[in-house]
Amino acid sequence: MASDTGGAKAFSIQGRLYRERERMIGMTDKERAWRRQWFRDQHLAPDEPRVVPEMHKELYNPIRRAYWKPLDSLFKALEPVLGKNVALASRVVTGKLLMAVATLYAAAYYFKYNGNDWTRKGGWRVITNRKACLPGDPNYPQAPSRSVGADYADRGFKNSPI
Repeated sequence: MASDTGGAKAFSIQGRLYRERERMIGMTDKERAWRRQWFRDQHLAPDEPRVVPEMHKELYNPIRRAYWKPLDSLFKALEPVLGKNVALASRVVTGKLLMAVATLYAAAYYFKYNGNDWTRKGGWRVITNRKACLPGDPNYPQAPSRSVGADYADRGFKNSPI
């Protein structure tokens, strides 16, 4: 990942005066003037932040821009109704929710149709334990459901229609 500082160590542009304790020790007139100018520089012009479409193309690859396009165009149309900040937040939340739903559907499909049985080597294998049967239960002592050695690893072979 690229560095925001170009490999140089980042430092605060406020200097030592970003701490209140340093300011309370005492500031020279030159430091006061510098700090006053620093605060003035923090105010944005009325036309900022500026949107540069070419910057969007430079920062994001074509594949990402392609799958962002449907939600971008939808929320661009809703921006006059919702407002800029609400439209942007809604676009981000909608995108994340759609990705989560797609992931859940893909996982449900995989688990439903890729179970581990005797016909395949892979897939998810679910092994269930016996139900606990303690003294005092009506079924105590409960006989094991597996009585023959072949019952332990049949993976659905005995119930197959073949």
